[in-house]
Order: sequence, then structure tokens, then C-alpha cells
Amino acid sequence: MPERFPAAIMLVQHQNASAENRLAWLLQKYTRLPVVAPEDKERIRPGHVYVAPPGYHMLVDADHTIALTIYRPVHFSRPSIDELFFSAGHVYGRQVLGVILTGANEDGSEGLDYIRRRGGPTLAQSPQSSEAPAMPEAAIAKGAVETILDLERIGPYLAESLVGSRNEKTEHPGRR
Repeated sequence: MPERFPAAIMLVQHQNASAENRLAWLLQKYTRLPVVAPEDKERIRPGHVYVAPPGYHMLVDADHTIALTIYRPVHFSRPSIDELFFSAGHVYGRQVLGVILTGANEDGSEGLDYIRRRGGPTLAQSPQSSEAPAMPEAAIAKGAVETILDLERIGPYLAESLVGSRNEKTEHPGRR
């Protein structure tokens, strides 16, 4: 992602609740954007990557902060992608761009469809480029996905769509 990426990136990776919280530290090695394992009620800032901590759902609150919760697991997962997508879609509507990557269950397909129904653009990693294709396949089968890309094309697509559309001042960032 470009150094001046105009949006916050919120990332949910299914992890065991007892796992050490190293994902943010690991990802920081691959980007110039600040990568954060957020605290509860932390303000969401553009150009930052927020990584859900193991054992907590990461939600977006109406006051544009992050809420960390221990609600029940969804699709046997906490953190859950659906929980993040539902909350982000509710707060930001069509300003949210939802992305589903590789994964071994259906988590994320309902939430991605909610984002799509609220007018936000949706994207999935191609099942062919996925190590575990169940998550993108579920979202595609549900009709929640507008764009399907191989993994190596997703980052450049997001950078071009969001940075380019911001420069063009279009109404729908990320829409093609």
C-alpha cells in the first residue's frame, strides 16, 4: 500500500484465543503504514492497519472507534470477519470496501453481503489463488462479491482504486 493510503485497513485473521499477538508485529515488516493491535475504544485513523487481537471480535463503533468484544464465536471463530463487516457496514455504509481472502470456513460471506447491500464495493480473492478456498467460495456463491482477483492483484487494485478515486474525487471510492 502507498505510504499515504487514504483509508483505514482492518484485518481479521482467525487465530486461537491463546495465540500470542504477533501478527501486527509481523505485518509491520512488510508495509510503511503503521500496523496496530488496537486497544478497546481506539480511534480509527486513515492510513493505519488494525489487526484484530486473538480471542476478540474487532468491531467499528458509531463514534468511529474500535470495540473489542468477547461475544460468542461466529463460525467457530473469534475474531470473526462477519462481526467486523456487519459493524463497519452499519457505520460507514457504502464507504466500506470489503475484502475476503483465503480461509477454511464461511465466515465473512454474510457480512460481505451486508456491505454489498449497503452499497459498498466487495472483493474476493480468487479461489484458485487461495490456500484454503472455502471463504471466498462461500462469499461468491452467496452473490456477495463484485470483483474477484488473484491474491497478487488485490493490493495494487486497492491502492489504485482508493488512491486514484480520491485524486479524482469520485463519489464511490473503490468502485470500478
